[in-house]
Amino acid sequence: MLAALVLAPTANASDALVSRFLDKVQPSEMVPGADSFGAVRDDVPVVPALKGGETVGWVFLTSDFVSTTGYSGKPIHTMVGVDPDAVVTGVRLVKHSEPIVLIGIPDSQIQAVTEGYAGLDLKIEAQQGGSAHELDIISGATVTIMVIDDSIVRAGIKVARILGLGGLVPAVADTGPKKIIDYDKVAVSDWMTMTGDGSVRRLSLDVAQVNEAFVTQGDPRAIKRPEDGPDTDTFIDMYMGLANVPSIGLSLLGQREYDNLKNRLKEGEHAILVMGRGRYSFKGSGYVRGGIFDRIQLIQDDISVRFFDKQQVRVGEIAADGSPAFVEMDLFIIPADAGFDPSKDFRLQLLVQRAVGPIEKVFLTFDLGYQLPDAYLKAEEVALAAGDPVSAQALVNGDDEAPKLWVRIWEDRKADIIILASAIGILTIVFFFQMQVTRNERFTFWFRIAFLTFTLVWLGWMQNAQLSVVNVMAFFSSLTSSFSWDAFLMDPLVFLLWFSVAAALLFWGRGAYCGWLCPFGAMQELTNRLAKFARIPQIEVPWALHERLWPLKYMIFLGLFGLSLYSLDVAEHYAEVEPFKTAIILKFQRAWPFVLFAVALLVAGLFIERFYCRYLCPLGAALAIPARLRMFDWLKRYRDCGDPCQRCGKECMVQAIHPEGNINPNECLNCLHCQVLYQHDQKCPVCIKKLAKRRKFEKQTAMTKPAQAGGVTTANPAG
Repeated sequence: MLAALVLAPTANASDALVSRFLDKVQPSEMVPGADSFGAVRDDVPVVPALKGGETVGWVFLTSDFVSTTGYSGKPIHTMVGVDPDAVVTGVRLVKHSEPIVLIGIPDSQIQAVTEGYAGLDLKIEAQQGGSAHELDIISGATVTIMVIDDSIVRAGIKVARILGLGGLVPAVADTGPKKIIDYDKVAVSDWMTMTGDGSVRRLSLDVAQVNEAFVTQGDPRAIKRPEDGPDTDTFIDMYMGLANVPSIGLSLLGQREYDNLKNRLKEGEHAILVMGRGRYSFKGSGYVRGGIFDRIQLIQDDISVRFFDKQQVRVGEIAADGSPAFVEMDLFIIPADAGFDPSKDFRLQLLVQRAVGPIEKVFLTFDLGYQLPDAYLKAEEVALAAGDPVSAQALVNGDDEAPKLWVRIWEDRKADIIILASAIGILTIVFFFQMQVTRNERFTFWFRIAFLTFTLVWLGWMQNAQLSVVNVMAFFSSLTSSFSWDAFLMDPLVFLLWFSVAAALLFWGRGAYCGWLCPFGAMQELTNRLAKFARIPQIEVPWALHERLWPLKYMIFLGLFGLSLYSLDVAEHYAEVEPFKTAIILKFQRAWPFVLFAVALLVAGLFIERFYCRYLCPLGAALAIPARLRMFDWLKRYRDCGDPCQRCGKECMVQAIHPEGNINPNECLNCLHCQVLYQHDQKCPVCIKKLAKRRKFEKQTAMTKPAQAGGVTTANPAG
C-alpha cells in the first residue's frame, strides 16, 4: 500500500489534464483497435482505451505525471497510449508552446519524432533507468526533444508500475526512518579528502573514449568525423558535489560564497556544484536562447530535473586546498517541487554532441553518478502521535492542514520581507512629507543615490526582484483562465512590490516604482551620474522629437498585450525587448546578442538620461495607463513655471515637464528634483523674488527701529 502511494501521481485524478485533450486524438491512434475512450479513473489520471467495451490499453497525458517544462518555460503536453504488456502503442504531441518555428524547424518534424516512440518497451526502460533507447534529437530543438523523450519514458514507467502493466510493480518503499542532511556538521576538508570519500564525484572522458563510444553507437556519419587530437587528450573532466551540504559547500565554496548560497536557496531547494575542464563544455551556449541548459540533466529514480538560467550561479574559484584549475564552475539550484531526495543516489547525465552535417548532429549520453556519503546524513525526527491516521491523499498531495508552500516561503524570508517593507515605508514617508525632505538639496541628492544603490544591488542583483511586463500579461491571462493567488504569492518580494505599485498608482502614479524601485532604472540613473561626473556630454532631445518618441513604449506594450491575448507564450518571447533579465536577473551572463542589447541601452543612457525608461519600456507604459486614475497631485507648481521660467523643465531628467510648465504625470518619475527647485532660494526665480522682498522688508524694518528709538530718547528730557 505504501509503495503504491509513493509512486502515485502528484495531482488528483479529478484534476487530470488528460480529459482536456482527449478530443485531439482518436482511440485507434493511441491504441490500435480501440474504438472509444472510457472515463478517467478516480484514483489515477489515466483513461481506458476500449474495444467493444473491453479495455485493450490505457491513455495518459505526460504532464499529469511528470514535469514537462520545455524550451519556452511552458509544459509540453504529450498523449501516450500503452498496452497491458507495458509497450507504448501510440504517441501524439497535443499541445506545446515551443518557439521552434522561429528557428525554421517545422512542427511536423517534431511530431514525427514524437510518434516514433510507438513500440517503446517500458519494461526494459524500467530495468535500465530509462536509458535503454537511443535519443533521436533534431538539431536546433535539443531541449524540446529531450523533454518529450524524458516525459514519455518516465511518465510511462510510472503509469506501468501503478497499473501493474507488463508485470511491473511499484518499487518497495523505504520502511526505515527517512534520512536528511545533517546541517550541524560543518567540518572543512581538502580536495583529496573529498574526492576520496565520495563528497565529490568525477566523470572523465578522453578523446579515445568518446570516439569509441560513437563507433559503438554505429552511426556512420559520426564515425567518419572523429574528434581530432591525441587520444589521451581530455575531452571533459567533470566533477560534482552536493553544495548545500554544509561541509561540502564550505569546503568547495568558502564561507562567503556558501553563505550567499544559503541566502539564495528557498525552503526545500538543493544545489549541486558542477566543475569542468577540457575541450567540451557541460554548459554549452545554446541554453541562453531558451533559458535552459540542454547538455545536462539530473536524474533520480522516476524524476528528472533540467536547469534554467535562473537556477544557475557562476562560481569564481574553488576554495578547497589542492583543487585543480577548472574552466567552468557553476552552481545549479534543484527546485523544491522536483521531488529530489538528497539521501538517495542520483546521476547527472551529460549529453555529448557531434556535428555530422551543416545542421545535423548525433548525440550520446554519459552519466556521472553520485551518492551522498552517510557521514553527512542523519535520521529525520518524525513528530507523529501514535494512532494518528494518515490518509492516502495526505501522503500523495500533502496534508490540507499543513501550511501551503507560499506560507513556508514567506516565513523563511522574513528578514528579506522586513527589509523591503522598511524601504517601501521610508519611501512612503518621503513622498508624504516631500516638501520637508526636499528643503535640503544635498540631502535629497544623496538620499536618492543611496536608495537607488540599494534598489540596484540588494533588490535587483541580490534578490532578483525585478518586475516585468510579463507579470502584467500573466496576471491578465490568469484572470481569463484559472486564477490563483498562490502562484503570485510564491515570490514574496515581487508580490510586495506589486502591492506597493498598486497602492502608489492611486496616490503618485507610476513614478513611485519606475523612479525609485526599478533595479534597471536605478542602473541607468547611476551610470548616467557617473557619466556626468566623467564629463560625458549630455544630449537634450528637442521637445518636438521627444514628444513623438515617448509614445513608442505604449505601442510596444499594446503590441505585447495584443500578442498575449493570442498566445501568452509568443508574447513572453518578444518581451525580451526588456533588458531586465539580462542586466538584473542574470547579471549579463547570457549570449552576446542579449548582452549587446542591454549594454547598448545603457550606453545610450550615458548620453540621454533614462533613455530606455523614456522611450522603450513597456512596463512603464503598462503602469502609466492605470496611473491616470491617481487621486492627488502632490508636485507643486507656481504660476510662473513655464512662463517665463523653464528651469525645472530643462533640469527634469526625463523631460516630463512641458514647455508651458505643467508636469506630465504619465512620464514623471517622481525624482522630486522639481520640488527641490520649487523652494530653492538661489535657483527658483519666484523664491529669489520672495527672498529679495523679505530681505528688503527686514532691512526697512531694521532701519525704522533705530529711528524710533532715537525719537524716544530726545523726547524724554523735554518731558
